[in-house]
Amino acid sequence: MKKITVYCGSRKGESSVYEAAVRALAQEMIKRDHELIYGAGRVGLMGIIADEMLNAGKEVTGIIPQKLVDREVAHTGCTELIVVETMRDRKWLMAEQGDGFIAMPGGIGTLEELFEIMTLNQLHYIQKPLALYNVNGYYDKLIDFLNHAMEQGFLYPEQEELLIVSDDPVEILDQMGQYQAKRPSDW
Repeated sequence: MKKITVYCGSRKGESSVYEAAVRALAQEMIKRDHELIYGAGRVGLMGIIADEMLNAGKEVTGIIPQKLVDREVAHTGCTELIVVETMRDRKWLMAEQGDGFIAMPGGIGTLEELFEIMTLNQLHYIQKPLALYNVNGYYDKLIDFLNHAMEQGFLYPEQEELLIVSDDPVEILDQMGQYQAKRPSDW
């Protein structure tokens, strides 16, 4: 596992704990010689993780739609900046290029990307590790909801078992490195 796709907010959040957490993740990725694949933003948590990786001389691939380039939010310092036409193209390329995925705290876009990877894993388009970096309990209510969906019969238990959840970047990257693809139940 070399290339890690990180999904995170284009905002920093209300607490400094999120900025500290994204820096800690970047430092652990640097230590392990990982490359970053991300949404190419220069703002929010996205910009922080890219800057941390770039300042350490690591490869950073940013993937962004032209519309966001036009709005001047692209990080032009990326090792490689890939400009695509649509958000859909961006998501697929990020999924295709990453060897594993980490969802940090973020907004609707981050949640959409998280569920996209869960779906791609469920339908066997990919079989790659996915982690929730549960900083400050950010994802606790989402995890509760996923448990509820499973209890109600709309989510296979294997789907949730495949999800790595931790507030520790060392633990996340260790578990991602040990990931063994399991075939979730079919219908």
